Amino acid sequence: MAGHSHWASIKHKKGATDAKKGKSFSKVARMITVAVRKGGSDPDMNPKLQLAISKARAVNMPKDNIERAIHKGAGESGGAELFECMYEGYGPHGIALMIEILTDNKNRTVPEIRKIFERFGGNMGESGCVSWMFEKKGIILVNNNNLNEDEFMMLVLEAGAEDLQKVGDVFQVICLQSDFDKVKSAIESKGIVVETSEVGWIPKSNIDLDETAGRKVLRLMETLEEHDDVQNVYSNFNLPQTLLAEMQSAK
Repeated sequence: MAGHSHWASIKHKKGATDAKKGKSFSKVARMITVAVRKGGSDPDMNPKLQLAISKARAVNMPKDNIERAIHKGAGESGGAELFECMYEGYGPHGIALMIEILTDNKNRTVPEIRKIFERFGGNMGESGCVSWMFEKKGIILVNNNNLNEDEFMMLVLEAGAEDLQKVGDVFQVICLQSDFDKVKSAIESKGIVVETSEVGWIPKSNIDLDETAGRKVLRLMETLEEHDDVQNVYSNFNLPQTLLAEMQSAK
């Protein structure tokens, strides 16, 4: 069974809030632009673009914004070159962090991210220092309201999922990258709404935090995700049930 970090479900809640404020539009637009530059502007021929557009729709990004990002990626409206990077390191209490970056200036981004690490008692490391603790998998989140867990588990496992876990008010479905589209389609074919879906980094094991440590780690995660160049942050921690319930219910 794959490891599960509580951050995925908490990030979903935070993402929904950010979407209402329009915060996530610029990050998703960058993702679309890079996907087009690497694989072309036809979503049917570019799985990475499909995923980026799906993410844009999940945060209610207007169609015009999506089209502008596609045109920009196709070179129709210029724009600075964007670089994809992965930064790694350790946070407080020994948690591991993997941070996906899209930046037009690595010389600016590196010291800014390092400073965030240091502010929270962590340290940014060399490439590969924590990636061995993670595996790249498909991650699908579904609201568990009105769903029978046994029936849903049967559905996703038959479609090729590796694991299902209930975390707060969502089910986390984990699958191989190669089975991602198949599992997602199987869920949607039953009329079940997929809250978020992505190919991301899943920890092989997790560190259990108490409430004090959990609050500090959450502040670090949120500070990282608020940085303009950060696309995703992955970690390997679990929160106590009291704090998890508080974060799940936060508006």
